[in-house]
Amino acid sequence: MPGPDRVCTLVPYFEVADGKLDDFKAMFPKFVDRTRREPGCVHYAFSVEGANVHCREGYDDAAAVLAHLDNVGDLLGQALQIARLVRLEVHGPAAELDKLREPLAKLGPRFFVLDEGGIRR
Repeated sequence: MPGPDRVCTLVPYFEVADGKLDDFKAMFPKFVDRTRREPGCVHYAFSVEGANVHCREGYDDAAAVLAHLDNVGDLLGQALQIARLVRLEVHGPAAELDKLREPLAKLGPRFFVLDEGGIRR
């Protein structure tokens, strides 16, 4: 039965350095393997358009977002050696976003408050 949508979504976009796309894509399985074991992960996948990479990711709540970033922090550091984070959006309920503002501040995200009228199946 559908209920309210309370998922916290990270929406990062990376621009990969010239000649480094294959190296960046080779990291996808490492990210996915680590994330697969996270109990609070709702969905996680990569998509590519030219030299631009997007990671489509959703989590049960702010705590799960922070656990994920801790889990993949070293991999993200490696990825940022060959790509730059050009945009980061964080979508979720206001109360959950408030828990993420300070910990994510160094990444320069834009926060989008989730309207309470949505559904989740």
